[in-house]
Amino acid sequence: MAMYTSHPVSALPTAPPRETTGHLLLRAWCVFVLFLALGGVGVINAVGPTVAGVVVVASALVSAVVWGVVRPPVAVRRLPFLAFGYVAWAGLSILWSAWPAASVLTWLLLAVTTFQGLFVGAVLTWRDVVGAVASAAKWVVGLSLLFELAVSIFVQGPMLPGFVRPEGRMDPIVYWSRDNLFDGGRIQGIFGNANLLGAAMLLAIIVFAIRYAARAPRRSLLWGWIAIAAFLLVRAGSATTVVAAAFVVLVLATVLVMRTARRPGERTRWYVLYALVGVGGGAALWFGRDSVFGALGRDADLTGREGIWADVLARADQHPFIGWGFSTPWISSEPLIDGWIVDHGQTVVQAHSMWLDAYFQLGGVGVVLLALVFLAYVWRSWFFAIDRPRWDLRADRPYSPLTLLPTLVGALLVVQGLTESTPLLLWGWMLVVLFGSKIKQSPLLGVGPAEQSIAIERGEPQRSGT
Repeated sequence: MAMYTSHPVSALPTAPPRETTGHLLLRAWCVFVLFLALGGVGVINAVGPTVAGVVVVASALVSAVVWGVVRPPVAVRRLPFLAFGYVAWAGLSILWSAWPAASVLTWLLLAVTTFQGLFVGAVLTWRDVVGAVASAAKWVVGLSLLFELAVSIFVQGPMLPGFVRPEGRMDPIVYWSRDNLFDGGRIQGIFGNANLLGAAMLLAIIVFAIRYAARAPRRSLLWGWIAIAAFLLVRAGSATTVVAAAFVVLVLATVLVMRTARRPGERTRWYVLYALVGVGGGAALWFGRDSVFGALGRDADLTGREGIWADVLARADQHPFIGWGFSTPWISSEPLIDGWIVDHGQTVVQAHSMWLDAYFQLGGVGVVLLALVFLAYVWRSWFFAIDRPRWDLRADRPYSPLTLLPTLVGALLVVQGLTESTPLLLWGWMLVVLFGSKIKQSPLLGVGPAEQSIAIERGEPQRSGT
């Protein structure tokens, strides 16, 4: 017969693990830091460079305090010293800079961006880093769409930075928004620049898709965010972003193929094949640029970039080893910059190529340091994506979609850096430092003291060997 007992055979029910309030606040702060990097140009357009500068400096001070309180484990020998070398050389260039005030100002921005990248990578796990980048991207995507909607519905005309309505007709290049949302023209989002909007939307699509593949919570909503980001990307009409998107798809396909390799030497065949495809595609793009860029609605000279490159190269060759002094971006009020290269009546403030910009500012030494930074980043992120996670004899652990993010971001930045200087500042440089340092500190997801100590703070149950 059935008997009742007060001694149950199963374990007592327990509440599921929950994140601590402190970690929730920490992650929210990291999202804000990443948003400042992703949407920094929009912040400047909204409140002006002075207020934006105060916010950036204050955020760095807060991050420094938080880092001191959290004290995450950091292996000093695994810090990104190549990136530090580039930052140090940029700071040293103040001694011979032709524009010392601009060098000091922009170097402080570079130092803060570098520090914030290290901070986010140190206090968050890989899973949290990807989630924080996705959250910051959602803010940028949402605000860009809402901004363009508000201008078209309520303002019904162009708008200048600082929410100022222009008096009379002006050159469209100075507008924050051109009120093109409903007339089919190129839109610029909160950036006031269609090329910057396109690159940010491509980044958003990448991180949203990776979050979806990783089975993040509320996956169905990610399709909506991907659709909005894709709409803004198409409406931005950036030829560079289209080429970058194609290269990102090629890199993704290569990574997925490499992950199927089962025998030693099998990857070599794929490396040769994709190298031929890459070289052939690059040659076809260059020699057939008249047709390619014509199909994308652009001139063969990349909308005047070849003329800008010639002017910058001519001046850079005057100081080929140490450059003219760091200034990323250029400060248009500097006498040597003001009126030097003019486009649509406005002084150009970048070389439209990060490599040429580095050569102009920091000479051949700067180019070598920057090349080493990106070479190390691409190398580490590539094997982070294609190598199966392994720290013992077990060799059948599944790949994680999260490991795709650094190498796909690297593909985006490499292509963008050919015709834009933006990878040298704000979110481009921050993500290079963040992912580069994170891969060195935690080369395996969830493994190692840095990942596990933060996971404990999140309230996650710990498993042996993971």
